[in-house]
Amino acid sequence: MSAVARGPVGAREGAFAAVDLGASSGRVMIGRVGPGSLGLVEAHRFPNRPVRLPEGLRWDVLGLYAGVLDGLRAAEATAGGRLASVGIDSWAVDYGLLDADGALLGQPVHYRDGRTEGVAEKVWASVPAAELYAATGLQYAPFNTLYQLVAAQGSAQLAAARRLLLIPDLISYWLTGEQGTEVTNASTTQLIDPRTGEWASSVAERLGVDLGLFAPLRRPGDPAGRLLPEVLEETGLTGPVPVTAVGSHDTASAVAAVPAAPGERFAYICTGTWSLAGLELDAPVLSEASRAANFTNELGLDGTVRYLRNIMGLWLLQECLRAWGDPELGALLREAGDVAPLRSVVDAGDAAFLAPGRMPERIAEACRATGQPVPRTRAETTRCILDSLALAHRRAIADAARLADHAVDVVHIVGGGARNALLCQLTADACGLPVVAGPAEAAALGNVLVQARAHGLVGDREAIRELLARTQSLTRYEPRGNHTAWRAAERRLAER
Repeated sequence: MSAVARGPVGAREGAFAAVDLGASSGRVMIGRVGPGSLGLVEAHRFPNRPVRLPEGLRWDVLGLYAGVLDGLRAAEATAGGRLASVGIDSWAVDYGLLDADGALLGQPVHYRDGRTEGVAEKVWASVPAAELYAATGLQYAPFNTLYQLVAAQGSAQLAAARRLLLIPDLISYWLTGEQGTEVTNASTTQLIDPRTGEWASSVAERLGVDLGLFAPLRRPGDPAGRLLPEVLEETGLTGPVPVTAVGSHDTASAVAAVPAAPGERFAYICTGTWSLAGLELDAPVLSEASRAANFTNELGLDGTVRYLRNIMGLWLLQECLRAWGDPELGALLREAGDVAPLRSVVDAGDAAFLAPGRMPERIAEACRATGQPVPRTRAETTRCILDSLALAHRRAIADAARLADHAVDVVHIVGGGARNALLCQLTADACGLPVVAGPAEAAALGNVLVQARAHGLVGDREAIRELLARTQSLTRYEPRGNHTAWRAAERRLAER
């Protein structure tokens, strides 16, 4: 392992607030960007706690907005001066509905809510799965916005709606009074044609989805309004403060912050609650083989395509920790490192693990059903999860390289999982490729750097990545051992 130190602070700088909303917490981060300099500090962090209502699982978006305001209230003191801009990113697919007066119609539905069960079959009866993939390039996931909207058809709430705003666009609207739909997040709805970056109107028409509900499309770097006077008064910020559209899907911002070298043939894994493993391409891969492998084509910075597979990610471990009463993670990972490798593995992409609750028991049941040793201790369950994630990373990267005919020489792990040294080393071992881990705050950094680019403080994607590589702490893991055990574990899953 080797570390890369921070670079010096430049003379001409701008301060940018990144509102970064994740599935378990939100934060407002302050980035300072100048010639050859990039720094990031946290202004405020707040929990994101879904709420179980009688009608189902909902996001507490009002609580999230209060957290955003609290973060902006601390922003100037953290930045040491005026903000040049604010940008907002969040998780994908979920949305809020507004009535004709612009008022929110209830708390947004959580993507883990069960309302979309069985909806995909209804959709495919009108637009067959192969045809849907050829038009939108999106992998099957039961929570895609398209399935949520079909599930909501006939509801009083959707009938009353006059506008649909994806979560980061909803926060932006409350801050500025202006409405838009940022395209990297829109590309997760299964209503965007990834070849054109425009709406797939024929799909929407055949399924009775009203595209008029969506505000006009925006691209990363586009202006998204200015903070309203009442927001300035509430937060104490010195106006005017523009809001800049960023890669508002947090994965789009994270991929923008992959510190790849010029010309490097890289794969990426954005790790957190989910693992998103794949490639950055110039054009989508819409083949039937790609659909069968459940790869998605989502849009990224500068019209690039995020060709990736969704893997359940550290959600598996997060749910176990919650069930165990949140034990100290560092000690648990050290114990897991001493457990015999690859005793038992599960399919980390299996939708059976999507819902919350009973995760240790469900992992044990999956091992028992496949005739593998059942984990008996917390450390054994943790090792099963991390081995399974590394195996899923291996399969996703190998499949992406094959389907896109795109060689890979190095894997970049960004996001919270970059701090998990055991997961990073296991991923290097499983893939047989070096892994470069970091930055952990990739989504916030990508958010900041797109704002900075829009304000003339940084250059193109290559310049963004060069700045990241020079200023962020990165750790390199070389692959160890042979692939025999990993291939054997892969066969065990394939034979299920």
